[in-house]
Amino acid sequence: MKPRILQAGRLLPSLEARLAAEFDTVLLAEQPDPAVFLAAHGGEFEGFVTSAGVGFTAATLAQLPTLRVISSFGVGLDKLDLAAAKARGIAVGYTPDVLNDCVADLAMALLLDVARRVSEADRYVRRGGWTTPGAKSFPLARKVSGAKLGIVGFGRIGQTIARRAGGFEMDIRYHTRRPVAGAAWAHEPSLLELARWCDYLVVITAGGAGTRHLVNAEVLEALGPRGYLVNVARGSVIDEAALVRALVERRIGGAGLDVFEDEPNVPRALFELDNVVLLPHIASGTEETRQAMADRVFDNLQGFLREGRMISPAPM
Repeated sequence: MKPRILQAGRLLPSLEARLAAEFDTVLLAEQPDPAVFLAAHGGEFEGFVTSAGVGFTAATLAQLPTLRVISSFGVGLDKLDLAAAKARGIAVGYTPDVLNDCVADLAMALLLDVARRVSEADRYVRRGGWTTPGAKSFPLARKVSGAKLGIVGFGRIGQTIARRAGGFEMDIRYHTRRPVAGAAWAHEPSLLELARWCDYLVVITAGGAGTRHLVNAEVLEALGPRGYLVNVARGSVIDEAALVRALVERRIGGAGLDVFEDEPNVPRALFELDNVVLLPHIASGTEETRQAMADRVFDNLQGFLREGRMISPAPM
């Protein structure tokens, strides 16, 4: 008999097909009343497949008394109640490493876009600004090559961003609670000092309660009107209300944002600003990387149920 697996929400079709072929899979999102379904059938499932965006709560786990393993699509852990899973002895897998390159690529794309005013220039051309007689010339941008880059968080993706930035001959420093062993770049123990020092501040630290509003009004003030912020981490890491004020009042130079506090709701005050680039949380959104993430979700789940181990266990 195939192990019974509960799937929280829709996933890549290729992953859903593999799950359906290997396991007896039930999609929770398709049930007319998920709470009623779990109350009646929650004890039937060995595995649970979710995502970083959906996650799981202690309340959900309480309705799954025979659960042995959870496999999550994504690298974010802030919506996964790992403490509750650990208390139950439930193994949790996620998908690090396979998305490092694409997230780092997008961080650099946002940095280049907001600094060189790429999206703004595109809008200028599309509305006829270049061909309008007597129109003002497009404004000058900021140089990236050789500039000072601060990175907040220096795990796998942060270090990949640093390597990308090295190709632009940027001067790089990073901020973490403790220096990263073996890192070739300078550690800055004070986030405020890093913000004061750098031209561009890229945020790629983990989300969750420990980093909520880590980048606050004081940090933005330190970054200043010549400084630019890029966020490819989690929206909760930045005090979004303070960021909106800083951007509207031009107290920082600009921002490139892939994540927001209340996705998909983006503060409307940002829509009219030319010094902001707004993306719909697509840092890992390439065909190759999403497929690699899907493969890791499957391999984590299958590896645990067959052999009691997974490729990428979450830190618990």
